[in-house]
Amino acid sequence: MTSGKSSVERPAGRGLFVTFEGLDGSGKTTQMRLLAGRLRSLGYEVIEAIEPGGTPVGDQIRRILLDAANQELCPTTELLLYFASRAQNVEQCILPALARGAIVISDRFTDSTMAYQGCGRGLGEQAVRDLDWISCRGLVPDLTLLIDIAPETGLARAQARNRELLGAGTRMDEQAGEFYRKVHQAYALMASREPGRFRVIDGRLEPDAVAGAVWQAVRPLVEKRADAGALHVR
Repeated sequence: MTSGKSSVERPAGRGLFVTFEGLDGSGKTTQMRLLAGRLRSLGYEVIEAIEPGGTPVGDQIRRILLDAANQELCPTTELLLYFASRAQNVEQCILPALARGAIVISDRFTDSTMAYQGCGRGLGEQAVRDLDWISCRGLVPDLTLLIDIAPETGLARAQARNRELLGAGTRMDEQAGEFYRKVHQAYALMASREPGRFRVIDGRLEPDAVAGAVWQAVRPLVEKRADAGALHVR
């Protein structure tokens, strides 16, 4: 499972696009916020993106996708809604930020759709690739950080978190364990096929240790882009 595409055209060397991937409950959102704070403390402009969501249109789509009442949502509709939200985010937020030299950090991107809908829902790689090309115009992350945990651990964490924050589970919490095992396997396969882009980080570690591993992976790219004058410093 690979992107099978070249990067979208944007001003040469401008900006840096980093994505966090992993199962629900992996801690990727926490790690994304820690990384964003660290980069801002160093003076860089950082844009945080979330999927689905990130724009007013995307936030409305997010509510549909996560609402536990929408159990009748069919896999194809789910796939199209994720890409509709992503297309709006790419056009409205991500590409403009990269063009001015910002660091964009996204909580999920197309790799999530490949894992969850392409593999977990059985819709296939080609459908995801085709929609990605239309929606994202060939945009590929410069670096993808995969926070790896066991499917059972992630599901238990996500369910506990959502009960605490929302008072109930989301639609994705209701999926069977086999679904999450398929998603986990898909992530592992993608990481093995694109070792130059993926960095797999052990999500079983303490949060500080995970943050250290994240910074070790990100720092060389940031320093390289900064030395080339490709990043916007406030």
